[in-house]
Amino acid sequence: MRTKLFVPLALAAALLGMAGTALAHHSFAMYDQTKTVTLTGVAYQFIAQANHAEIHFYRVGPDGKLVKAKDGKYEDWGVEMAGAAAVAQQGITADSFKVGTIFSVKMNPLRDGSNFGSRVGAIAKCPWKTPPEPGKTCDTVKGSEILGGSTF
Repeated sequence: MRTKLFVPLALAAALLGMAGTALAHHSFAMYDQTKTVTLTGVAYQFIAQANHAEIHFYRVGPDGKLVKAKDGKYEDWGVEMAGAAAVAQQGITADSFKVGTIFSVKMNPLRDGSNFGSRVGAIAKCPWKTPPEPGKTCDTVKGSEILGGSTF
């Protein structure tokens, strides 16, 4: 009798343990939701995943130039969004964010200070090869698109 009861209990415990891990993955606790940063950047990679789509980009500074890190390379950032299917319905796809696309995004940054965040609201996409004026964001550029919302 103990053997018959042990196997289902062990299986149930294992499943509960995996469910906790899956739920922890979808937590936003790693993002500082008390802070919102607005960045403008140049896309260098779009990652379409079922759970989260991401855009990786080089940051544009207030002077309108690409920011270099201490190592001399361009400062790269990433922004996490909803799943690829959900953001595609908002016009945010690999096609609409090709390498070289200039855009502005608001995000909650990671608590650990890493260059990554979770998107907040819409994305303002500049017209192709037309950056915003220094100190401005893409929503101020004539012909810009607002994707994933109605206002930036």
